[in-house]
Amino acid sequence: MNQHSPLHTMPDDQTSPFEDDQDDTLPSPLMEATSGRKRPKPGERRIQILQALASMLELPAGERITTAALAARLQVSEAALYRHFASKAQMFEGLIEFIEQSVFTLANQIVEREQGEDPATGARQSARIIAMLVQFAEKNPGMSRVMVGDALVFENERLQQRMNQFFDKIEATLKQCLRTGALSASQTPMADAQVRASVLTAFLVGRLQRFVRSGFKRLPSEHLEASLAAMLG
Repeated sequence: MNQHSPLHTMPDDQTSPFEDDQDDTLPSPLMEATSGRKRPKPGERRIQILQALASMLELPAGERITTAALAARLQVSEAALYRHFASKAQMFEGLIEFIEQSVFTLANQIVEREQGEDPATGARQSARIIAMLVQFAEKNPGMSRVMVGDALVFENERLQQRMNQFFDKIEATLKQCLRTGALSASQTPMADAQVRASVLTAFLVGRLQRFVRSGFKRLPSEHLEASLAAMLG
């Protein structure tokens, strides 16, 4: 078993925004192993399926995950999986929703905490958003495979399109941070902010891709502070 537990938000003092429609909290692997209940609470099995999928994505082999293998890991039938999800694509959508909710909740908190109109504020917000995403990826290596599309190669095309939209939204968030800080310091704040946001997003995607290709050995946080300083000045 990988040393990382699947489905982590960050930082550790943040509560998880990942909840299903039954408002169940995310059970820990320890809880799953030690629970004496024969039947999960309503909504809990759905969470367990997503946890198992995330855990399987952490295996470095990078093989396509089948519903048969997922069912075997959970010691249930494939039919039991489809009582909670209409398809495997819907399971991946559940992971993508977790990524989106976790990341954008934390990004909004960063922007709200760091207020100001000077260029340093925008750079500081952007650096902290990138650092948050890097830490999220390191705590959720299986999610990194979803984020960069490695786990979605043989899946429904709409899943990759949704992750593309995720990074577009990240870039737009960074652009807004940098534009706000550049209004009083640049003659072309819109263009400057767009360029810097694009560079930061490409850097982030590259770090996550390297993390996945290395079997999670090359951490995306490697020399992160110096890298961000070079890009943000």
